[in-house]
This record gives sequence, structure tokens and C-alpha cells, in this order.
Amino acid sequence: MIAIEGISKRYDEVQALRDVSIDVPEGELFGLIGPDGAGKTTLFRLLVTLLLPDTGRMTFDGRDVVTDYRYVRRHVGYMPGSFSLYQDLSVRENLEFFASVFQTTVEANYDLIKDIYVMLEPFAERRAGALSGGMKQKLALSCALIHKPKVLVLDEPTTGVDAVSRREFWAMLRKLKDEGITILVSTPYMDEAAQCDRVGLIQDGQLLRTGDPATIAQAFDRPLYAATGEDAYRLLQALRQREDVEEVHPFGTALHVTARSDMDPDNVQRQLREQGFTGAHLAPIRPGIEDLFMRLMR
Repeated sequence: MIAIEGISKRYDEVQALRDVSIDVPEGELFGLIGPDGAGKTTLFRLLVTLLLPDTGRMTFDGRDVVTDYRYVRRHVGYMPGSFSLYQDLSVRENLEFFASVFQTTVEANYDLIKDIYVMLEPFAERRAGALSGGMKQKLALSCALIHKPKVLVLDEPTTGVDAVSRREFWAMLRKLKDEGITILVSTPYMDEAAQCDRVGLIQDGQLLRTGDPATIAQAFDRPLYAATGEDAYRLLQALRQREDVEEVHPFGTALHVTARSDMDPDNVQRQLREQGFTGAHLAPIRPGIEDLFMRLMR
């Protein structure tokens, strides 16, 4: 459905994308994972014909995105990162307006947005600007779907919303995928990667790795351990000074320790206790996508 081949884009002195290539088959939920400034928004704006690439080629349902931009715009649903609907119009008026733009009606494609709209219906006459963050998100998704697009492009749709709204949103995306809609979604949240069929890790405009979430972390090629103990900052500094340790990063309440080769946890714990870390504990763990991302960045 989507083929991105060698795409690059520069803004003056900033190289936003560097030779990015991605294929997304029909019906897949593909996640583009990376921090702010990684190039996610630029790639999506190129795909939905808001920008032109400097080099490379993109096709949408077999059509060239640059030369067949009218076809792309008719068949893509785009939800930008910032709320971009008409804040002075009501929920109902926004939906009716976007349906009219695509020469359809809310009733014609109501089945597609029904599960979302039932949550919005009590606020149908409320101005969009007065909605909560989660409700704005649901309205924006409804407007992006109202013309029954072949591809749905969502740029960081869960940023700034609460944890419950995030879970509800991903449940909606899975239902839409079951309807046969191809979905591309970007996010800075690594935990959302597990919700996707495949993910692409991107940083500084470069695609670092693509694959399914279950196996992509297997590319991590060093022994990994979780360390806990009192005075976590001092423990981090002590571990970083060890010759058998390559790098250490805080992960929640633990420290993830990347070793140069297999370590003996009991021996390391004994040595740490001799340094004054009486409650230090070290145990081997399986790497996750975040661990791989940190290593690829390095």
C-alpha cells in the first residue's frame, strides 16, 4: 500500500530525513517510533502531500505521491500532531464539514466511526475548543475517518492525553485495522510499539531498524542486566566505572547495565557491597525495544 524509497528532506541547514526506505503492506498497523525531532512528522507530511521530497520516491496504492497527489488526498485520512479542527464549530459541525469536503455525509460512513462517536455524542453541540484532550483526540480521529480512507496517518496521536485515553485510542486503532484500513502511526512512547504489527526506529532522520516488536529487540547483541539498590545515582556512577560494563541507563526504578561480556551477578554484587552498596542487586534480563534504541543511537 505504501512504498517509501530513499526519501531525503532538508530544511536549510537541518537534514530532517536521510535516505529513508519503508514498505507498508495493505492492512498493516505500522508504528514509527522515535523522540521529538527524529523526522517522524516530516515523513508523514511528505506522505500526505503537504511537502515535497528532495530525493527519493513515494507511492500510495501504486500511485506516485507527487504526481498523483489528488488521488492520495482523496484516499488518506490525516491526523496531525496538533489539534487542527475548527475550535469555534461544534463536534457535529466539524464532522459535517469534513464529510462535505470529501463529498460524502456523516450518515454514509457512520458505521466506521460509530464506536468512537458514541463517546462524543453527549457533547455533539459543544464547541470543539471546549473539549478535553481525550475528546479532541476522538473528534480528530472521527474527522480523519469520515470519508472512509484507504490509509490512516496519525502523527503522535496520544501525546498529551491521559493513560486511559491512550489505551482507548489503541483499542480503536485495532478495530479499524480489522476493518482493513492501513494505519501509520508515530509516537515517542516506546511502550506503544508493542501495539503495532511492525515498527521502525528513527533518530536524526535515519531509520535505524524495522521489524515486528516481538523479535526486533533480539538484535541487541550484548548481555543485559538490571541493577537496583540504595542511592541509585551513586550506584550508576560506580557501575559506569567498571571495565566490564559498556553503558548504564536509568529505566524506571532500575538501572539497565549493558556488559561487554557475560558477568557473574553474585561476584558483581559482592564487589558492590565492598564499595558500600549494601542492598545492591544484579540480575540478567531480556532486552526490550528501548534498550535496542539506546544502543543503536550510541
